[in-house]
Amino acid sequence: MPKTKYAERIGDYVIISTAGETARAYVPKLLPPVPAIDMTNLSTLASEAMLALGRLDGVRAVTPDTSLFLYMYVRKEALLSSQIEGTQSSLSDLLLYENEQVPGAPMDDVEEVSTYVAALNHGLERMRGGFPLSVRLMREIHGILLATGRGSTKQPGEFRKSQNWIGGTRPGNAIFVPPPPSSVINLMANLEKFLHSKGDKLSPLIKAGIAHLQFETIHPFLDGNGRLGRLIITLYLCSEGILEEPLLYLSLYLKTHRKTYYALLNEVREHGRWEVWLEFFLSGVRDVAKQAHQAARTISDIFASDALKIDELKRAAPMARKVRNILQQRPIMTATTIAELADTSFPTANNALSNLERLGILTEITGKERGRIYAYARYLDVLNEGTEPIRQ
Repeated sequence: MPKTKYAERIGDYVIISTAGETARAYVPKLLPPVPAIDMTNLSTLASEAMLALGRLDGVRAVTPDTSLFLYMYVRKEALLSSQIEGTQSSLSDLLLYENEQVPGAPMDDVEEVSTYVAALNHGLERMRGGFPLSVRLMREIHGILLATGRGSTKQPGEFRKSQNWIGGTRPGNAIFVPPPPSSVINLMANLEKFLHSKGDKLSPLIKAGIAHLQFETIHPFLDGNGRLGRLIITLYLCSEGILEEPLLYLSLYLKTHRKTYYALLNEVREHGRWEVWLEFFLSGVRDVAKQAHQAARTISDIFASDALKIDELKRAAPMARKVRNILQQRPIMTATTIAELADTSFPTANNALSNLERLGILTEITGKERGRIYAYARYLDVLNEGTEPIRQ
């Protein structure tokens, strides 16, 4: 592909003065890309991705309780998205934290994951109430995303008023310097207009990919841009009716292929090659949707298989079933909390837990006599796939 073919798409560099030195900040071109996106080599991928999304959205047909799968998958995404930004917490840490237990990871790490869940839920509730995915809503979501933890001093909910940079110790040796603060409002207004425009004839899936990369290039906030930029993909697909429920999350794909991801961000910025980025993006949507659909089927099979095992307990089955249902919702929990939620005595709950452990459904993970914690191991194993912390 000739370097000059997409010269019109390449942004401009402006000289800024910040942190006691001058540097070149990149200002992207406004959307939509000109010339228009060439779908010649993307149409088949786009169709495959849409088919996979349709199957994923139909997960309600294979999962007895979609809300359980959604509840846990949202937490998995929150964890993965935060890991990309450097947290070292695990899914078990988050679940213990939410159950008011002490997690193994630093509290700041776990709080960062927890606020991601709250931010996503806020965005979905606002959109279900008729509020559009807009700059205003993005700022609201960002305010929740950085409400506590390390980012709470980085102007939550407010566009940056100072220059930021990515990589390096200063703008002069940074990997990338986003637009100056004076450009942010105009660029974000254009991004919002692009998301809601019908005149460009681009499918919502293509627009989601373009919007994500443009948002990351603008980097409108002092912190949290990566997490919010990934959230925008799923929120936009929900707002456009492509997904009924927020079941698509690309963080595992981006975490696995993060070197390619960062390289393709630069391909668009430096060479205007939106099509190369979109090929990667559509492949990710297709693959992640397939994986999520398979995970839902696997979890459904686990629940069904375990239900049959519990039936064999005869008279002890009702309480064991009640305890198992609690652990479907929170697959790692203390015995004391389980007894409280089951509204029964500790000895009765403990007997049910022993039965479930004997059947191989639950696993006690502390080895202690007191303060025992039980995990729905096979269920957690499915959810934990790909969630190992990134080692720098």
